[in-house]
Amino acid sequence: MTNIDAKRAIDVEPASTSGGWRELWLKEDWWAIWIGLGLVIVAYLLFSNGSSIRWIAVTPARWSTFAQLGDHFAGNLGRYAAQFLLWLAVFSLALTTLGHKAKEFIPAFALLYVISVAIFAVGQWDKASTYNLEPPLVALALGLVLSNLVGLPAWLDAGFRVEFYIKLGIVLLGATLPFTLILWAGPVAILQASIVSIVTFAVIFLAAVRLGLDRRLAAVLGGGGAVCGVSAAIAIAGAVGAKKEHAPIAITVVIVWAVVMIFVLPFVAAALHLPAGVGGAWIGTSEFADAAGLAAAQAYGDLAAQGTVTGSSDQSIFAFTLMKVVGRDVWIGIWAFLLAIVATTRWERSETGRSPNAADIWWRFPKFVIGFLVASLLVTAVTSSFSLADFNKTVNPALVAPIKDLRTWSFIFCFLSIGLTTRFRELARAGVKPFLAFTAGVVVNVILGFILSAVVFVEHWQNLTR
Repeated sequence: MTNIDAKRAIDVEPASTSGGWRELWLKEDWWAIWIGLGLVIVAYLLFSNGSSIRWIAVTPARWSTFAQLGDHFAGNLGRYAAQFLLWLAVFSLALTTLGHKAKEFIPAFALLYVISVAIFAVGQWDKASTYNLEPPLVALALGLVLSNLVGLPAWLDAGFRVEFYIKLGIVLLGATLPFTLILWAGPVAILQASIVSIVTFAVIFLAAVRLGLDRRLAAVLGGGGAVCGVSAAIAIAGAVGAKKEHAPIAITVVIVWAVVMIFVLPFVAAALHLPAGVGGAWIGTSEFADAAGLAAAQAYGDLAAQGTVTGSSDQSIFAFTLMKVVGRDVWIGIWAFLLAIVATTRWERSETGRSPNAADIWWRFPKFVIGFLVASLLVTAVTSSFSLADFNKTVNPALVAPIKDLRTWSFIFCFLSIGLTTRFRELARAGVKPFLAFTAGVVVNVILGFILSAVVFVEHWQNLTR
């Protein structure tokens, strides 16, 4: 449902078969891995020595008055300055090596960071959950307003590195999803997430192909619905060799439905008197973006806290986290790998007549997904000796939570950049077919999610405890 001006496009790096070792420093994917794993390793070294990376992973504190917000920034100005310089240094080094000009990137990123700080602060307002002001969604909305109603000078484009920010965010996401956490999620959560991911992808893909859409666009749309919209769309676009406009189309459709579901799912769940854990599981099964889903789960948790629905607010958030952030998000790597194989061994073979080889799959596979897996393995090694209770008490606040905060910064940079590079006047070019194909998946996803959460596994989610 969206397209991007040519000079502001979200470019999907084409697959290469002849980069050799030079790719390790000349590909954006690898730089996302080096930066992400570097941050994870530093965080681990500090954690193992009784310290934490929290100091530089600073985020705005919860606030209810502007005086409180002002006091926070006054007391933490040095931390924000250090964080800005860290981001600026690593991004500038990477982009300069990739052939971009630092003198163009630096002022653009400075503006992006300042706006991102303001957006993060809005998300920390104590009434933010009431109005669904999740930072990534606020970033997207503000970016769209600035881009389409105000207009921005072209030189700022250098700072809006959509893919770079999301790739880094995905690597950091891996560090917040250790395999031990996946095991703690239990067979019910993993099974339900797997069923939903597979069925939703199949419905969207088949509907898109039936509507005459390119198979690669169909795959990108399917991944966006089956996993996590923005992240999966970009990962799968690279895996299947999609056109540069395919990822933006999928991202826009995902975001439209994700925002709709923020309001629809909690309302319908409350009308059906679903317990907090059941409602959270349904939201986690049926939402299409982490930020939007968290906003919906928090809203439903608030209803539980007010006594409107049975259960506790923690049950709603925990069930959502198990289903969406743990269960479905781990499918990013699985879908990217499988679709890279399908694209190279079947689609391209039928199009070109050339026999594929294993190297084609390797070159096509989005390398930043490797960073996601390695980051998860690193944190798994650290957490393997901890129980879930000790993980929540010791590991999460000192190691995982600060990495998650850095990941949120990266996602805000990404969503803000998406908004700032999207032009409404280009929307009509994609036509209505991508929206219809994705909507077919939405219908099946919501119904299937309800059946699994409120009927098949209702006892599990209703009695969910940490």
